[in-house]
Amino acid sequence: MITENIQALVAYRLEQADESLDAARILLDRTLDRSAVNRAYYAMFYAVLALLATRKRETSKHGGAISLFDKEFVKPGTFTKDFSRWLHDAFDLRQRSDYVRDFKV
Repeated sequence: MITENIQALVAYRLEQADESLDAARILLDRTLDRSAVNRAYYAMFYAVLALLATRKRETSKHGGAISLFDKEFVKPGTFTKDFSRWLHDAFDLRQRSDYVRDFKV
């Protein structure tokens, strides 16, 4: 059963995801590609946190969230493996665009 607290957390995480996606679009329009990658990834991350909250699963670690998403949603077939691959790829791209000095998007 999803409690009011969980519903509020899901709504908050989805709001974060929506705001991050809006920011990514704006940054991309301004050709701020590295920052756009960051915000696009975070939109995905916050959406995953919302999904995990519906299963009463929480983590603040990116790798933990991705692993739980795979375990809770991909392995049982709720989401296809494509979603897992996109999430893993987005995480890797965000890491490189944030931390590799000469990385080009």
